Formats: sequence, structure tokens, C-alpha cells
Amino acid sequence: MTTRWKPHVTVAAVIEREGRFLLVEEHTSDGLRLNNPAGHLDCGETPAQGCSRETLEETAHAFEPTALVGIYLSRQRKSDGSDITYMRFAFCGELGAQVPGRTLDHGIVRTLWMTADEVRASVARHRSPMVLRCIEDYLAGQRHALDLVISDASVCEPDSRG
Repeated sequence: MTTRWKPHVTVAAVIEREGRFLLVEEHTSDGLRLNNPAGHLDCGETPAQGCSRETLEETAHAFEPTALVGIYLSRQRKSDGSDITYMRFAFCGELGAQVPGRTLDHGIVRTLWMTADEVRASVARHRSPMVLRCIEDYLAGQRHALDLVISDASVCEPDSRG
């Protein structure tokens, strides 16, 4: 029997303020890694909604996507035999205020602001090659309208199967 290939869909925020990018430092199976605020798309949300949610969970800041930076595929093959392909929707947008009393998601150690050069110098600590690639594309001016990603209304409808 052939197994159907299904990429893991993730969302990520590219957040720049005064020449610095907001990253998270998180515990992974490979140790502490740096990542854009990012995570898996949940059932019942559009990619832009998922990006807002993940940014809030990982940084304790509201985030409003204003443009799609790009859609990326990457593959991770690990020594434990796992072989996972990720499809990442990366958005840029407006970072809102920090939500008082909100804690960071499980596994997130801290948030930090880094210059593009600092991000480039820390590649060995990145969770994936997409961390830097998304930032480089953002710096190159890559922006697409949010309506490039179309989510049918059925995506956000409650499950009626009971």
C-alpha cells in the first residue's frame, strides 16, 4: 500500500522594527533553536489567522498580517529516521502591544530582537533554513496581497459531524 504524502502546513511571522527582527528561542529535539514566531496551522483557521494566533502564543504580542512574504517548502530528514516536509506560509505585518500577563507558549524560552546580520551569523542555531530565507525575501521587498491565499468559508465552519 502506498502512503499518501502530506506536508505539514505551518505559518510564520516576519516582524521587523527599526532594523531588527523578532525571533523566538525555543526548545527542540535538537536543543535550543531560533525561529520566526511560527507553528502549525490549526483546523478551522485561515493561514493569516493561524499566523496571528501563533505569534500571540509565542511572543505574547498581537500580530496583524498585512502581506504574504512567500510560501516555502522545506524537508527535514533526521537521524531518528523521520522525514518531514513543511509548507510554510510566511506573513509580515503589524506587531501590536504585548498582552499583559500572557505567558509564552510551552517550549519558548524567550523572544529576542536581532539585526539581519545577527540572524545571518546564527544560521547554525536556526530551526530551519526558512528562518533566514523568509527574512531575506522580506528585505528584498517580496510582498503579496493577502487575498493571494484563498480560504473557502467551509474552512472556518464548525465540524457538524458531532
